[in-house]
Amino acid sequence: MLKHLPLRHPRPDAEKCIAVLMGRAQQARPPLVEYIIDDVVMRPIITELLGRTWVPEAPERTAQQAYLDNLIVFWHRLGYDFIRIERSLPLPTHQMYIPDAAPASDKIRAWPDEHQGAIRTWEDFEHYPWPTVAEMDFFPFEYLNAHLPEGMGMIVSHGGGVFEHLSWIMSLEGLCHALYEAPDLVKAIADRLGHLMVGFYEQVLGLDRLIAIFPGDDMGFRTATLVSPQTLRELILPWHKRFAAMAHARGLPYFLHSCGQLEKIMSDLIEEVGIDGKHSFEDLIIPVQDFQARYGDRIAVLGGMDVNRLAGDSPQEVRRHARFLIETCGRRGRYALGSGNSIPSYVPPENYLAMLDELFEVA
Repeated sequence: MLKHLPLRHPRPDAEKCIAVLMGRAQQARPPLVEYIIDDVVMRPIITELLGRTWVPEAPERTAQQAYLDNLIVFWHRLGYDFIRIERSLPLPTHQMYIPDAAPASDKIRAWPDEHQGAIRTWEDFEHYPWPTVAEMDFFPFEYLNAHLPEGMGMIVSHGGGVFEHLSWIMSLEGLCHALYEAPDLVKAIADRLGHLMVGFYEQVLGLDRLIAIFPGDDMGFRTATLVSPQTLRELILPWHKRFAAMAHARGLPYFLHSCGQLEKIMSDLIEEVGIDGKHSFEDLIIPVQDFQARYGDRIAVLGGMDVNRLAGDSPQEVRRHARFLIETCGRRGRYALGSGNSIPSYVPPENYLAMLDELFEVA
């Protein structure tokens, strides 16, 4: 049973949220953070808890506005100080498809083919349909920027980072082969992607409700980085450093979502790239409270409720672990409560809401 949600009178304070995460302020109740919330989870909350009509996102402007209006109400009434949104330039990949296995989902789940990439040769590179930033529709960012409630901010990013798109376009297997057989081609693709994302961030950094840049770029798996740390240092991290510098030049923090075991490059991310916060934690890699004990004096720690807990535990167990994170990580400061990764379609809405609701037990 929910005790506090939806909030009747939300009082978002985006400036205070960022001040807490940057270590400039303290408060008894840590802010909330989330990376992605799947529409399958969002829909019943919008219709049943918030009493609104669900409108799927669509290219047509009226439907798009209705979808974005629902997003605003969702993030606002559930207690967030901001709304996070990402959109990607169209970067075609070879994809595989399967029906989403979540019980409430009628979606088709897609993921890039890990064996056969869209670019394998220089000829492929030349014929690849590279997009331009000028062709991208920035309407969702602009609409949210103009319609957020008082006190609420916006966190944005390009959908997918340089490494992710590199490994999707080439395929992970193709990338690994090319690092030995055609390293110049790999660098050319990475640099083309990096320059496109610079153009994207140049567009969104002018939004006046923007409070942070928070991209995702999964660079690891359970026991190591997906390619060698040195490869990441040479090809990928310089682009994150550039994006971070762009955010910092406008007085904004640069947070990073990246899955996997990244211990070998954490010093690079903090000291060279200049990230201000880290997101994506899995208990089997390093529990968030242990990561915070190691790095929390230098960067913000975002989220950390393991998705396995959110997907498989009872609402009461989710509440207990949320309370643990609030009383350990929250008490140390520079922490925001949220998932360890995202809220995928297979997380029961009642578990997601239990995590948020428990936060508002804190006076």
